[in-house]
Amino acid sequence: MIAEKLELTNFRNYKELTLELSENVNILYGNNAQGKTNVLEAIYLCATTKSHKGSKDKDMVKIGEEESHLRMYIQKSGFNHKIDMQLRKAAKKSIAIDGIGIKRAADLYGLANVILFSPEDLSMIKNGPAERRRFMDAELCQLNKLYLQYLSKYNKLLEQRNDLLKQISYRPELKDTLEIWDEQLTECGRFIISERKNFIDDINGIVNEIHNKISGGCEDLKVVYEPNVEAENFKKALSDSLNRDLYQKTTGTGPHRDDISFYTGEQNLKLFGSQGQQRTAALSLKLAEIELVKRKIGENPILLLDDVLSELDRNRQQALLNFIDGIQTVITCTGLEEFVGYRSGLNTLYKVTNGIIERI
Repeated sequence: MIAEKLELTNFRNYKELTLELSENVNILYGNNAQGKTNVLEAIYLCATTKSHKGSKDKDMVKIGEEESHLRMYIQKSGFNHKIDMQLRKAAKKSIAIDGIGIKRAADLYGLANVILFSPEDLSMIKNGPAERRRFMDAELCQLNKLYLQYLSKYNKLLEQRNDLLKQISYRPELKDTLEIWDEQLTECGRFIISERKNFIDDINGIVNEIHNKISGGCEDLKVVYEPNVEAENFKKALSDSLNRDLYQKTTGTGPHRDDISFYTGEQNLKLFGSQGQQRTAALSLKLAEIELVKRKIGENPILLLDDVLSELDRNRQQALLNFIDGIQTVITCTGLEEFVGYRSGLNTLYKVTNGIIERI
């Protein structure tokens, strides 16, 4: 899978941009706040319909403009495709694939598989569970369109159930309607829990070997899925926690409370691991994610590295750079020191200056 070209109009700080991408390593370098990460955001947006930073559509439109246009040309399984996206400040985005408009985000997911690795990912292990859930959901949504549908439905049902819990405090007669929402929530939640479990099982089939190499054979790594509730017990758990939910006016049970943990031997890295151990585990996890996607779709994903090399020591830098051999990668950085001596003949360099990209 290759992203061949990216075209932007009025996106972030880019008035007009046409960027031809190499099938190898593309390095965008320059000072901070020049627009490097905006390119990665545009690629990620074209693949997933969402900003990896959680930005709203209107906030990605260039200041002073009413709408933004993005186009990404990709090659997948020997076929060429064009993804068109229009962002508007005052309306929903519109998307077209090969000139044909689509109505659902699910129709775009999986056409271009991208994996983004940022400095925030290196802190995934020690930070809160929401980041670890996002890690699972971001990849599962690209690999499984049905998961995307169930997750979207679950989140809507959860919001509606929480609204109902608030209303019941002054309209007690609505309590009888909760069972309807619980049935639907249970159906979606069971599917999500099952798919997350399978995903972590797949990751565990890959991550230990990678981690063992990065750590110089000193450590093993196991990822443990920690569901808030087992799938078969979800309906009963909702019923058992009803009084608490009514008191707190929110749903306290379900996959929206899931987590994952990381162990070397019996040591829980989230609680007892050093910063170095946590970062090595996070790096191993992202590399395992890349390998899993390759196995699932039969092609390399597109890899986006957002200034992550500067956060790694030399050994971890080298481990990452060696692993991406043969994978189309777009890297942002402030300098080129990390790449000295690394496959310089295969790297394509671009200097980014205030929304202007110049190939070097």
